[in-house]
Amino acid sequence: MLTVHHLNNSRSQRVLWLLEELEVPYEIRRYQRDPATMLAPPELRAVHPLGKAPVITEDGLTVAETGAIVEYILDRHGAGRLVPAAGSGDFWRFRHWMHHAEGSAMPPLVMTLVLGALPGKVPGLIRPLARMITGGAQKGFVAPNLERLKSYWNEALAPTGWFAGPEMTAADIMMSFPLEAAASRSPFGAARPNPGAFLKRIHERPAYRRALERGGAYAFAKAGS
Repeated sequence: MLTVHHLNNSRSQRVLWLLEELEVPYEIRRYQRDPATMLAPPELRAVHPLGKAPVITEDGLTVAETGAIVEYILDRHGAGRLVPAAGSGDFWRFRHWMHHAEGSAMPPLVMTLVLGALPGKVPGLIRPLARMITGGAQKGFVAPNLERLKSYWNEALAPTGWFAGPEMTAADIMMSFPLEAAASRSPFGAARPNPGAFLKRIHERPAYRRALERGGAYAFAKAGS
C-alpha cells in the first residue's frame, strides 16, 4: 500500500489530489507543523533525512520531492492518464509546467514569506533597519518577478483554461499550489482573470474535495475562488 507522509498546509496536498484523481488506494500518515516556527516536526526525519513533506513510501521505496513523487505515481499507477500524448506539443508543455511549478514559481513565493516574517525575528532595536532592507528587496526584486509570473500564468491558461492542452493533466496539479499560494498573498486582479478561474474550477472537482477530506485542514483551498 502506498503511504503519503502528509504535512498540513503544504505541497503534499497535491499528492493526495493526484491519487484521488487516479483512484489509487493509499494511506495517510499525518504530521503537524510547529505552530511557532511553522516547520515540519522532527518525526519526518525518520522517514527522509531532510525531514520535509511530501514523502511517499511503497514496497520498501521512499520517494521525496513533489515532482518526483508525481512522476513516480504517474509511471506506476497512472496507466497513461493525466499525461498528454508522448512527443506532442502538449506533452512538452506538460513537461515545462511540471518543472516550472517548483523551479521558477515557488522561489519568489517563498522569498515573499521569508522577507515578510524576517523583521519580526530580529531585536526591536534593529527592526526598522530590517524592515527597510527586506522591504527594498521585496519591492525591487521579488514583487516584480512575481508580477511577471502571474502574467505568464494568465497568458498560459488563456487558450484552454489548463496549462498543457484541452484537458486537465498532472501539470495542473503541480501548478495548483503556486497559484494558490500566490492568490493567498495578493489577488491576480481583473486584468488577469484566468488563474482565478483555474483555481475555482479545480476547487470544485470531486477528487480535489475528497483529497481535502482525507488530508484535513488546508488553508489554500479557497484561494482565488
